Amino acid sequence: MPVLHFGMTGMLQIRGQPTLQYKASKHKHTEEWPPRFMKFAIHLVDTEDRSEAVVAFCDARRLGRIRLAASPLKEAPISELGFDPILSMPALEKFAASVTRRSCPVKALLLDQSFSAGVGNYLADEILYHARIHPEQRINQLSIAQLASLHLQISEVCKIAVEVNADDSKYPGNWLFHHRWGKGKKANHTMKLPSGEPATIKWITVGGRTSAYVAELQILSHSKDLRSDSQQGHPDGNESELTPLSSDEELSKGITRKRKPLDTQSPVRIRTTTKLENHEDVKPSPSKRNRRR
Repeated sequence: MPVLHFGMTGMLQIRGQPTLQYKASKHKHTEEWPPRFMKFAIHLVDTEDRSEAVVAFCDARRLGRIRLAASPLKEAPISELGFDPILSMPALEKFAASVTRRSCPVKALLLDQSFSAGVGNYLADEILYHARIHPEQRINQLSIAQLASLHLQISEVCKIAVEVNADDSKYPGNWLFHHRWGKGKKANHTMKLPSGEPATIKWITVGGRTSAYVAELQILSHSKDLRSDSQQGHPDGNESELTPLSSDEELSKGITRKRKPLDTQSPVRIRTTTKLENHEDVKPSPSKRNRRR
C-alpha cells in the first residue's frame, strides 16, 4: 500500500478534473497534462467498462515522500509518530511526566513529531505565546503552572486551527500569527500587549527553525539552580544535542559565541574540497619560505 507524504507543496491531480489544492500557491495550475512538477502518475483501469483514470503526484519543492508499506499504521514513519493533540492528547499527569525527563528547549520538543504529531513551526510559536513560555526554555526547567499552561495550549491552539481548516484569515485576532512574519523587514508591527502598550516581537533560531516570541510576555529563566540541574543532563544520560541557549543581551548586540580553541596536542585530520586532498603535499610558496627563514 502506498503511503504519501505531501510535505509542504505535494498534491494529487486527476486528469480531466479541477486541481484540488490545500492552499493556493504562487504557481498557476492549469489543466494541461502532464501537470507541472509531476513526479509520477498512476493509471487506474475499471475492470468492467475499461475506462481509465490517471492520478499524478506533483511536488514543486520536492519535500514529499512516497513509501510502500504492507501495514502503514504499524510501520515507520507512521508508527513512530507521537500523540495527536486533538485525538489523543494525554492527561496532564502523564504529559508532565513524559516531558520533564527531557532537557531540550521547549520549542524543539514541540517540533519533534515523535513526541507530538502535527505541530509545525508557526503553531509551535503560537502555543508558546499563549502559554507565555520562551521558545528556548528548557523543558526540565518549567514550573508546574507552565506545564499545565503548555498542556492546555497545545490542545486549544491545534483545535482552533483545525476548526477553521487552517484558513489563517479566520484565526483569532489575538494570535501572534498575524504579526510574526516581519523578520528582517522594516515593518511596523501593530501587536499590542494586554496593557495596550506596543509589543516587542523578536526572532531567534531554535531547533534549526526561526522562532518568533513576544519579549515582554515570554521571559527566559536564567535561574542558577535550574541551570545547574539542566547541566546534569537527561536522567538517562542523553543530553540534548541542540545549540546552547542565547541570552537576550547577545540577541540585542548580535554577539556570536566563540568557538572552542583547538586542542593542539591531539592529531588533526584535515580534509579539503579541492583536488589536493593530502595537505602534506602542498608546498609553501617562495615568499612564505623566505618569511620562515
